[in-house]
Amino acid sequence: MQDITRALVELMDLAPAGDDHFQGQSEDLGFPNLFGGQVLGQALMATTRTIEGRMPHSMHAYFLRPGNARAPIDYEVQRVRDGGSFSVRRVIARQDGKEILTGSVSFHIEEEGFDHQMDMPDAPAPESLKNEQELNRHLLKQVPEKFHDQLTRNRPIEIRPVDPINPMAPEIKPPSKQSWFRAQGELPDDRILHRCLLAYASDFAFLGTSLNPHGVAFLTPNMQVASLDHAIWFHRDVRMDDWLLYDKDSPSAFGARGFNRGNVYSRDGVMVASTAQEALIRRRKPSK
Repeated sequence: MQDITRALVELMDLAPAGDDHFQGQSEDLGFPNLFGGQVLGQALMATTRTIEGRMPHSMHAYFLRPGNARAPIDYEVQRVRDGGSFSVRRVIARQDGKEILTGSVSFHIEEEGFDHQMDMPDAPAPESLKNEQELNRHLLKQVPEKFHDQLTRNRPIEIRPVDPINPMAPEIKPPSKQSWFRAQGELPDDRILHRCLLAYASDFAFLGTSLNPHGVAFLTPNMQVASLDHAIWFHRDVRMDDWLLYDKDSPSAFGARGFNRGNVYSRDGVMVASTAQEALIRRRKPSK
C-alpha cells in the first residue's frame, strides 16, 4: 500500500472518545478550508461504529460551517431507530464546540429484491486521459502563485477529467461533466471502508458542474462557491482501488444556488452509487 493511500485509510480510522463519540484527524489538501468530503467519509464511518450486520445505503448531510484542516473533529452519533430491516443514525461533526456538519445515515439488512439500473454512458478509457495534476502543471504560469500548491499537490484520490476546463479561462459548456477516479493504491477488503472512501471522493469536482453553462470556475474573480449539502445512495458494493466513472449533470441553477446530480459506475458498467448536492455559486459584486 502506498504511503498516501495508507494515510487515507488511517484518516478514516476514528478514535473512540466516549459513548457513541469519536474523534478524527484532519487532512490539509491545500484548499482554503477543510475538504467537505473528508467530513462526509468520517461521519459515515462514525455511524457504522454503532451498528453491526447492516450496511449503509444512504447518507444525507448539511455543511454548516467551514472546517479547519489543522484541527481534529469530534463526531457524536445518535441512535435514532433500529427496526426489523432498517436502522437510522444521526451524526454531528464539531470543531471547537461548533457544528460543522449534521446528517443522517440509513442502514439496511442485506436481502434479495428486484434488480435494474441505467446503462453506463460512453466515456473514454481512463488510461487515455491525464490526471488533474498533470493538466494543472501546464496552467501554473497563468495562475497566481498562492494556488500552485492546491493545483499540483498529490492527493490520495487520483482524478482524470474527461473534458477538463481551464480554471483561468473557462468556456461555456453543457451542464454535465465526467471524470474517472480511484484510490492511488490497493485497499483492504473492508466493505465499509470502501463506502466511506466513496463518500469522501464524491465531493471532488462536483459543484463545478453547475458552473459549466455560465463560463465561470472556482478561480474566476469574485466567485464564491461552497457545498451546502450532500446526499449519497449506495446501490451496490464498490471497490475504490479500481477505476470508477463519475457521471454528473446540473438540472438547475437559480438564486445563487446550483443543483448537481451524479451516478458512479464501476469500470465494467455496474452502477454502484448516486449522489446529489446543492452548492452556493455566488458572483459577488466587485469592491469599489
